[in-house]
Amino acid sequence: MFIVKKRIIFFIISIILIAGSFGVIAKYGLNYGIDFKGGSILEVTYVDVEGSVTPTLEQVKTILSDVGLSNVLVSPRGEKGYVMKMRELSQEEKNGVIRALTSSGANPVMVEKFNSIGPIVGDELRSKAYVAIAVVLFCIILFILFAFRKVRNPLNYGIATIAALAHDVIIPTGVYVLWSQYTGAEIDLLFVSALLAILGYSVHDTIVVFDRVRENVLKNSNVKNGLSFEQSVGASVTETMARSINTSLTTAIMLVALYFIGGAATQNFAFILLAGIVVGTYSSIFIASPLLVTLEGFRKNK
Repeated sequence: MFIVKKRIIFFIISIILIAGSFGVIAKYGLNYGIDFKGGSILEVTYVDVEGSVTPTLEQVKTILSDVGLSNVLVSPRGEKGYVMKMRELSQEEKNGVIRALTSSGANPVMVEKFNSIGPIVGDELRSKAYVAIAVVLFCIILFILFAFRKVRNPLNYGIATIAALAHDVIIPTGVYVLWSQYTGAEIDLLFVSALLAILGYSVHDTIVVFDRVRENVLKNSNVKNGLSFEQSVGASVTETMARSINTSLTTAIMLVALYFIGGAATQNFAFILLAGIVVGTYSSIFIASPLLVTLEGFRKNK
């Protein structure tokens, strides 16, 4: 009951976090990767040859700068490989980069992957990513309205769920944008995949709580002098809190392991998922259900 009675405190905390997220996004912008703005990605691995050396990360950046490629994002790949994300390259420019990387006594390189995405394709992918998120949200609304069609004011459940989902997308996005200022992380298809996974995880957690709310409300409505709606919601949150925290904790442990043990390609994915799960667990307990009580109060006062 404490969570429901003191819900204004938790609403204020969320409003501050959402405002801060919008502020970070407005200040730094979204650092789109080549998936959305176009460009080329080149992955190479240096092959050991006697008498030659493997360039360091800084040396690779210098080599690329010398051939006229600025603003290149270079990250390690294994022990002797590098991933380079840059503007779109022609085949001739690509060959020039390969020659430059093997100059000055460096080990020869083996090209692991080379992909180019034009700006038109990047814009199309970005538009489809927005559409995918919108379609998921729309389908969630329809599911909530159908699943809770027999309860009083089912629209309240849909509004509370969508508000919680918006909360669970905006705050992790703000955290990720701030994170990208220190790590160079980009908004790419993996980021969109992580957001969709967060939406699915969060709505599942919220529906578990709402389903218990539905059970308790129906049970108390059939009992003389039963609990009020607010008391039923408070009891439901208390009954499901341990389940929500335990589920999120086990998932978070896995993501922490993936971040530290997994490859560089999965670190940003694991980070945004971890942030989303933490925020989603908070919203399902402290935001969604208390907001349900607030919406019910608005309807009664009309």
